[in-house]
Amino acid sequence: LKGVKMPSLSKSSLEKLQTCDKRIQKLISEVSKVYDCTVTCGHRNEADQTEAFRSGASKLKFPQSKHNSFPSKAVDVVPFPVDWQDTNRFYHFAGYVLAKAEQLDIKIRWGGDWDGDLNFREEKFRDLPHFELVD
Repeated sequence: LKGVKMPSLSKSSLEKLQTCDKRIQKLISEVSKVYDCTVTCGHRNEADQTEAFRSGASKLKFPQSKHNSFPSKAVDVVPFPVDWQDTNRFYHFAGYVLAKAEQLDIKIRWGGDWDGDLNFREEKFRDLPHFELVD
């Protein structure tokens, strides 16, 4: 489309994405062609995971999180521009990511629906930016 800027990942997002499993890289690269987004976290080392746990951003201590493997089996990615208060956009974005993952035959779990039953109200811990491989 002439004159229309297509979404693309920033240098910072690409650097974080490169710390992730190749399947996550493929998925988020495909998503980002259509849906503007930013990667906030890929691999987390021990210090970063300890801080995520301490701050309440994670319920898991190092090395229990899928973010702690290298390459990372998890990614945190959010719709851009980022508005943490607009949770509806996170649900919309997650629907797109989950549909794209299914198209690509990549098995993932989303932090807004841990058991994948589409009943979002039952979730005790909502980690809306979080997507992880199921394997």
